[in-house]
Amino acid sequence: MEQVNSPGETKPGIKSHIVQFLEAVADVTRFNGRFFKETFRLPFEFREFIRQCYLVGYKSLALVAVTGFIMGLVLTIQSRPTLREFGAEAWLPAMVAVSIIREIGPVITALICAGKVGSGIGAELGSMKVTEQIDAMEVSGINPFKYIVVTRVMATTFMVPVLVVAADSIAMYGSYVAVNIEGKTSFTLFFNQAFDSLDFSDVFPAMIKSFFFGYAIGIIGCYNGYFSNKGTEGVGRSANIAVVYASLAVFVIDMIAAQLTSLL
Repeated sequence: MEQVNSPGETKPGIKSHIVQFLEAVADVTRFNGRFFKETFRLPFEFREFIRQCYLVGYKSLALVAVTGFIMGLVLTIQSRPTLREFGAEAWLPAMVAVSIIREIGPVITALICAGKVGSGIGAELGSMKVTEQIDAMEVSGINPFKYIVVTRVMATTFMVPVLVVAADSIAMYGSYVAVNIEGKTSFTLFFNQAFDSLDFSDVFPAMIKSFFFGYAIGIIGCYNGYFSNKGTEGVGRSANIAVVYASLAVFVIDMIAAQLTSLL
């Protein structure tokens, strides 16, 4: 006869999922703790850090630049008719500047990095794990965590804000091009109107959360790749999970930053 659980009894399936979730949280916490511990322990792998900055920043610059230009162009073209109906077309540079620098630029750039950089880190570390390269580094007396994880996370943490600044600048130029499609506005007048509308409270929170975006992308990609298993299948799974979780982390951090900014 099939046994029926009592109303107050937790199903084994739900219990196992809760246990797995708590174990995952504990593993991620230990991984983050080890990262901060290894970061401040000498020696620092400076040459590998510079190489990772080149891979994360320079190799992503073209994609970020094209996306930023289109972002500013499309936002301006779509916003102009609405502002024209209310006779507020002169506010177009200010509206675009606040929208891009405060929210759209950092989030879109972080999502691009989550897809390109996060998946690349997850796949690279996953392939190193399944081919036992990480184990070989430990046998050789090299600290693989410091050489592989710390340098990549530090590179994403510092380069994502740089990419955000580049994306914002190019997006504003794209907006300037869109404004001149139907009219004639000087470069100086457009950017004076745009920057006059900006305040310290618009720029500073956007830059601060960009650092958190970069850290989340790096640590999630490294974590999923560092603990990859099941051969080549695990490599693809690590890359996929890194993109999904990093993108989700970007939205969560952005939500928290928006709430803190509104409170302060």
